[in-house]
Amino acid sequence: MVEVCYRPPDQEDRADEALYRQIGAASHSQALVLVGDFNHPDICWKDNTAGHKQSRRFLECIDSNFLLQVIEEPTRRGAMPDLVLTNKEELVGNVKLKSSLGCSDHEMVEFRILRAVRRVHSRLTTLDFRRADFGLFRDLLGRVPRDKALERTETQESWLIFKDQLFQAQERCIPAKRKSDRNTRRPAWMN
Repeated sequence: MVEVCYRPPDQEDRADEALYRQIGAASHSQALVLVGDFNHPDICWKDNTAGHKQSRRFLECIDSNFLLQVIEEPTRRGAMPDLVLTNKEELVGNVKLKSSLGCSDHEMVEFRILRAVRRVHSRLTTLDFRRADFGLFRDLLGRVPRDKALERTETQESWLIFKDQLFQAQERCIPAKRKSDRNTRRPAWMN
């Protein structure tokens, strides 16, 4: 997916939040290239820092959506308001700045989308917490006679007893699913 964005320099916080929600939704794509003028010239991409509150919030959005900024040189008067963001590091390459187009004071950015990302089916499984029955899970763990089971046992033995009960409850209450390759850069528990 290729998306283009222009964020006005005087955009209000409410509009920024709507933009961040759209970026979050787009970042779930198998392969995303997001380009545009985001008008955050105070961001230092080498240190991942910014001077203004709005720019820091933009950096938080980029980080929380696991996006990578690939332009390394200033695109306008020593700053980088123009960005190329991607969710797959190997997807964008050969990034070059060209002279400005017409009377624009922004440098043109040329890049290549290197390849289509092929979907690989994973054999790994993970727990599907969205379909878990936490009520039953709590109930099963509550039924464990902890005092009697752990009485007169050493710490390691107590841990093994508890762990066995925990895994039995987990097996009954939390279904497993195949791990999706859709968001391979995203931890399975994060949304």
